Amino acid sequence: MQEGKKTKLFYHLKKWLEKAIMDYRMIEEGDHVLVGVSGGADSLALLDLLNTPMIFVPEFSLTVVHIDPGFDPDAAGYDRLESYMKAGGYNYVMEKTDIGPLSHSDYNKKNPCFLCSRLRRKRIFEIAGEIGCNKIALAHHQDDMIETLLINMFYGREISTMMPDQPIFGGSMHIIRPLTYIREELIKKYSREREFPIVESSCPTNPVSRRRYIKNLLDSLEKENKDIRANIFKAMSHVKMDYLPGLHRIRKSDSCGMEIAALIS
Repeated sequence: MQEGKKTKLFYHLKKWLEKAIMDYRMIEEGDHVLVGVSGGADSLALLDLLNTPMIFVPEFSLTVVHIDPGFDPDAAGYDRLESYMKAGGYNYVMEKTDIGPLSHSDYNKKNPCFLCSRLRRKRIFEIAGEIGCNKIALAHHQDDMIETLLINMFYGREISTMMPDQPIFGGSMHIIRPLTYIREELIKKYSREREFPIVESSCPTNPVSRRRYIKNLLDSLEKENKDIRANIFKAMSHVKMDYLPGLHRIRKSDSCGMEIAALIS
């Protein structure tokens, strides 16, 4: 471990990262973990924390994967990120693609973010299979989970969010999110502390995305109630099924069906 990592913030983040991993059994002995690194502060912080000695987490190996969406024609960020991987001694796979421009082309104006995310995720799954990774670690943090809940409610008409540990392909792989318990502001602070070679996003949709709208909305609400985000996150673990009208209607329907079946028999 480098001396620069041994700060109060480092130990705080390590504690909550390891707690999330243990609470959801994200990593087990001998796992090969693919760490998705976009070049942003969140993913570089996740990689940095996972690449330090663990107290409670079993032994595992990791490989870094970076999928360049192709927004930056000069590829300066790509080259800087590759230099960082080499200097850190990481096993890594980096690919340049045209996923970004393709997703923002004229035929896909309605939902470029969905297609971009889907294509990048598809390629990550393919690489994970090729190099034998059974866990895919993504850098979604607590704020991402809160924002996704509201995005799905406001625009998708459902109550759902990201899972800390999500089995895919029948359980042969798992998507894990070790930063589940950690707030975005602390991750950004840690990234500045560690002076990561941040690759700024060149995505044209980023400033006007739904996620940006929700983030700004929460910032506004937080001015009156500083616990807004914390309360929403805690509410996900305090769901009162009997007070959700849709589920209550389904239960009543099932009950009526059982009564009718009993009368017929």
